[in-house]
Amino acid sequence: MWRGVVERGLLKPSHPHQLHQLVYYSAYAKWDVSARGPPPYWFPSKVHCKDTNLGRIMEVHGPKVLGSLYHDPIESFALFQKFSVQHPEVYWSIVVKELAVTFHDPPKTILDTSDESKSGGTWFPGAVLNIAECCLLPSHSPKRTDESVAIVWRDEGFDDSPVNYLTLRELREQVMMVANALDATFTKGDAIAIDMPMTYTAVIIYLALILAGYVVVSIADSFAAKEIASRMRISDAKGIFTQDFISRGGRKFPLYSRVIEGCQCKAIVVPVLGSSVGVTLRNHDMSWKDFISCADGIPRPCNYSPVYQQTDAVTNILFSSGTTGDPKAIPWTQLSPIRCAADSWAHIDIQAGDVTCWPTNLGWVMGPILLYSCFLNGSTLALFHGSPLGRSFGKFVQDAAVTVLGTVPSLVKTWKSSNCMEGLDWTKIRTFASSGEASNVDDDLWLSSRAFYRPIIEICGGTELAASYLQGSALQPQAFGAFSTPTMSTGFVIFDDEGIPYLDNQPCIGEVGLFPLFMGASDRLLNADHKKVYFDGMPVYRGMKLRRHGDIIRRTVGGYYIVQGRADDTMNLGGIKTSSVEIERVCNRADERVLETAAIGVRFKIGGPEQLAVLVVLKPGPSNCKPDLLKAKFQNAIQKDLNPLFKVSLVKIVPEFPRTASNKLLRRVLRDQLKQEFSTSSKL
Repeated sequence: MWRGVVERGLLKPSHPHQLHQLVYYSAYAKWDVSARGPPPYWFPSKVHCKDTNLGRIMEVHGPKVLGSLYHDPIESFALFQKFSVQHPEVYWSIVVKELAVTFHDPPKTILDTSDESKSGGTWFPGAVLNIAECCLLPSHSPKRTDESVAIVWRDEGFDDSPVNYLTLRELREQVMMVANALDATFTKGDAIAIDMPMTYTAVIIYLALILAGYVVVSIADSFAAKEIASRMRISDAKGIFTQDFISRGGRKFPLYSRVIEGCQCKAIVVPVLGSSVGVTLRNHDMSWKDFISCADGIPRPCNYSPVYQQTDAVTNILFSSGTTGDPKAIPWTQLSPIRCAADSWAHIDIQAGDVTCWPTNLGWVMGPILLYSCFLNGSTLALFHGSPLGRSFGKFVQDAAVTVLGTVPSLVKTWKSSNCMEGLDWTKIRTFASSGEASNVDDDLWLSSRAFYRPIIEICGGTELAASYLQGSALQPQAFGAFSTPTMSTGFVIFDDEGIPYLDNQPCIGEVGLFPLFMGASDRLLNADHKKVYFDGMPVYRGMKLRRHGDIIRRTVGGYYIVQGRADDTMNLGGIKTSSVEIERVCNRADERVLETAAIGVRFKIGGPEQLAVLVVLKPGPSNCKPDLLKAKFQNAIQKDLNPLFKVSLVKIVPEFPRTASNKLLRRVLRDQLKQEFSTSSKL
């Protein structure tokens, strides 16, 4: 409809991308959220599909494993994905050779399922390696030399300066020098924390710890002293790397003071600027300069012999969000990096020569995922030392010639609403990626338009999986805010409230249950019963005890997947179960002044029905927006686009939402706050 209107001259696009927007919106407007899936906006090319990582190996191995059923990477993608689930040992034997993974001792086999006590199997038994060393050596596949650029970065406030860079040789030498200093300071096998922004120095420290046989403890730099203390206690960390301050938006925020309030062990302090720290250190702490000098007495400080270990050796302790009680301490083994790098290889199509940027932190799961996805695939890692919210970050993306840009939806929303990226050249970007929370269609359309409507690969996974279980693919049509496929070698079912799985490809909504053979996923927790957390109470499917992940997902008629929220974010409105995310998608589009919403179900009376409350954060700037007006608009939108039986009981405008360090919305906190407010007002 819109195309015809434009072509007849009845509407002249004021923007070169407006025609695409109008055509897309004409399809989107007809999307019935209760029945059909979203319309695709990007389609893979049969000409270029064989140049993708996965397309290339499908052309080689597809005819062998699928026989006459194989046609081409696009048409046969679903069959090849299903084959990878049914024969994961074949898939992983192929893919591990595509990554920069070098075994010191080769595995006896790919997968051993003989031990019935291990529901996830034993992967690469007998193999010995050092995964950090794999990140630092030249390789033929992917193609990488000592002169390849390993890291590019820029400090905030230096927008007009050239980007800085380290070659692979320079990175390796610095990592080995830090490894030598570690041995002079700590004891082999110690758990050592990193609590600082993801700078190039933090990356060097991370790799050096693993190269030298230590265990990284990941702590996000936004945590309060109490949260730092709990993670140090749970992991039994013996030391911590941190910064004196954090520099964001031209301001300095204290970090060292928070760290020492949360732990008593030795801290090595990196200066945020220059070579000298800007704080007075405790007697047993060390400046970065003094720490590095520990390697001065070694004849060859830039050489180091890696510590080789079995594949199941722990290299990194990460933590769940910890919204209730202690956070779950999740150990990553040497298999975890292989898994996350392989997912990025297969789905985001990260290749040698790419420049990959993703604002994140080593304290969140995306930090290690980004690091390994770059170094094990031959990509350059692009790091911006500062806030990603403004134009300075966007100019770095332009100047660093970023080709793969990862985001979180709330970040894209900020860019779009502030118009801070206007006029920048992002046309080098060939792929976007998005994770962390449900995406907004309008924001995704805006983001894709920055680079001639390149695809946005949606990603959904978890720390305990070391990767994702749902993603998009460069070999499938992509739709905004939706996932197109289970990840390679990942099997799952969607089951109803009675634990009965829906048929494969049947449109449905329910909780997801993962097949237990998931290469790289956790098989232990440091402070909880792994079996109880992930397996107890889950249905059995075809003889397999399914693994719990906790997501509620919808499978559409078109075969797309839409995450509806967590199982504990569902609500019962008038006897109908729905998810917060589903309501928020509708409300976010109801008024242009709305930045984001949070839908929660609240029982204001003991034993009473659950009522729908919508909390709202408005866009920056003057606004006379009233809750009652928004309530009417939300009600109308929900009745029109979702369910006429759902009634909005309360709308409240708030300045911001509480979030975890990994940016997940804390609806539980909002729910408790509302209950407390209602209880107080009732007593008055």
